[in-house]
Amino acid sequence: MVFGRIMQMPLQSVLLTGFLLGWSVAWPPGPINAEIARRCLARGFWAGFSLLVGACSGDALWAVVVSLGMGVVLTGHTIRLIMGVTSILLLLILAGMFFKGAWSSIRAKLPEEVAADTPARFDSRRAGFLLGAGMALTSPWNVAFWLAAIGRPEMARYGLAALLLMAAAVLAGALVWGVLWSAFVTLVRRSGGGRIWDIAVKLLTGLLMLYFAVASWIDLISAS
Repeated sequence: MVFGRIMQMPLQSVLLTGFLLGWSVAWPPGPINAEIARRCLARGFWAGFSLLVGACSGDALWAVVVSLGMGVVLTGHTIRLIMGVTSILLLLILAGMFFKGAWSSIRAKLPEEVAADTPARFDSRRAGFLLGAGMALTSPWNVAFWLAAIGRPEMARYGLAALLLMAAAVLAGALVWGVLWSAFVTLVRRSGGGRIWDIAVKLLTGLLMLYFAVASWIDLISAS
């Protein structure tokens, strides 16, 4: 039985290894963490959390694909190039939106004008979920992570059940980090803000997205 093979690797080891992998890959600064922070600062905890759930859903799909042995298809040069360019374009679009929002806030004369400069539809929970999933699915580096974590040939001997459990543990680790990060940023938001804070957050998020786009482009070129 497939589930019987999971005993070849202790269950506690599978779950702990996966959780630590998920935590370690989730906490470093990145575009998803930056956008979670911006949404939490702008709209509160659930705005950022919806993007986190979307990103984890995208990662879950990659985890299943790699666990089923289809990860090798994703290593092709053309596929990685398409995904890399798509990811970079998405980051550049986001950077442009945030710079535009910051400029609108700078020009605004009334507080309500500052609050209304970002379209509510873009910051909705549904949009956040879709954006998070899109960022995770189009990132070639996410595929590289899953191939490194559970796509190695030696992992195959543990069976599909163990691989899927480890993938679930990785997602749990990333989700726990995301909840803590969202909660922390929400607490910062409640401590106060104002127009200067609003402008600074949008500018910083735009600069981060631009930086990640440039870094991704450099990595993509060097890997070609």
